[in-house]
Amino acid sequence: MAITAVTLAGCGRADDGAGASGASEGISDGPATGTIELWAAGAEGEELPELFDAFIEDNPDVDINMTPIPEEDFVTKMTAAIAAGTVPDLIYVFAEHQPALFATEAFAPVPDGLVDESAFFESVWETGQVDDVAYGVPWFTYARVFQYRADLAEAAGVDAPENWDDLRAFARTLKDTGVAYPLGFYVVPFDEYTAAQFDTFAHQNGGGIIDDDNSAWTINSPENVEALEFYSSLFADGFVSPDGPTSVDSVAYLTEGRLAGVLNGPWLRGWIKDANGQEWLDAHMAALVPPAGPDGERAASIGGGNWAVPEDADNADAAWKFVQYASEPEVQLTWFGLMGNLPTVKVAWDDPAIADDEALDEVRAAMEFGVPIPAVPTWNQVGKILGEQIERVVRGGATPQEALDTAQAEAESIGVGR
Repeated sequence: MAITAVTLAGCGRADDGAGASGASEGISDGPATGTIELWAAGAEGEELPELFDAFIEDNPDVDINMTPIPEEDFVTKMTAAIAAGTVPDLIYVFAEHQPALFATEAFAPVPDGLVDESAFFESVWETGQVDDVAYGVPWFTYARVFQYRADLAEAAGVDAPENWDDLRAFARTLKDTGVAYPLGFYVVPFDEYTAAQFDTFAHQNGGGIIDDDNSAWTINSPENVEALEFYSSLFADGFVSPDGPTSVDSVAYLTEGRLAGVLNGPWLRGWIKDANGQEWLDAHMAALVPPAGPDGERAASIGGGNWAVPEDADNADAAWKFVQYASEPEVQLTWFGLMGNLPTVKVAWDDPAIADDEALDEVRAAMEFGVPIPAVPTWNQVGKILGEQIERVVRGGATPQEALDTAQAEAESIGVGR
């Protein structure tokens, strides 16, 4: 992947003021020193060392000791470290895990002036906040968009779906041409990821599963019931299978024409490219902002990963300097080249590697309608309950009203954890 701006910036260095770094009041002057103990979640941790050399070159008296931790174990291990007083200096954590960790009150606020908040996408910056205080600095982001077999749609004479009615017409037409299940959603297993995707349908209908200040669950609102009626009808009409495919399996399903459209992140295009090549991807696939609801409201699921520094970190000064370095557009573009993870700093999207990609234009547009997961520590627990109730509906075991009433009652008994 060609990247035009690949010269990695030193800590806090910006040539034209267009980056995210600033003159921080919370860290010392001069290069970073000592050892940074870094814990990284998921597969991304395997590639992070590619970024260390440039930082160490500008900070020759610093070492970085990185510990990769499986995503499913990250919260447990980090919570145990907090309790034991053995925290690392810096963590790279997925947005899904932040609420539970930040609820421990064991993380330091982002130092004033460390980065320029306005350089980041607003919806993405908010993912690292608790009660209007930033505890995380966004590192990469995404929006899930509608990705579909443009060639199959063209052959069937159906336009890309712009709203719910179009989505149903798209699915009906493609099914009539022999596509087994035209649409693919997050359904294996039905869990918090299913619930987060449903939340975008709720927002498209003027609803949402939690109120604006994240203080009360609103799962069984009339708008949400209507949204679940529409969502579940796509299963009832045979447009979506409750048994899959999984996100990874959708590559094969799309390739073979057993699936025509999915709501998924930009990484899917990379998977398809790896499987079939760039030429196949360009000839067969297209993307657009998720279809709007009945009144034209749009919403897209967003997420990503943030940097955070524990309050009791031994070398917080060096850790924050690394975060400042990682917030430079050039560094984020290099990470995009390595992992395909999209930058959180807006100016980086002007680089031709991103700006010239029509599909990524749709991702950027979708981010303006971004719906993050509820920023409360009980989200994973409540989201799993909601996902299970959605499964009851799509398998015919409950009505949307019954399922959401049950989920609401259980969510209220759990609370928001704040």
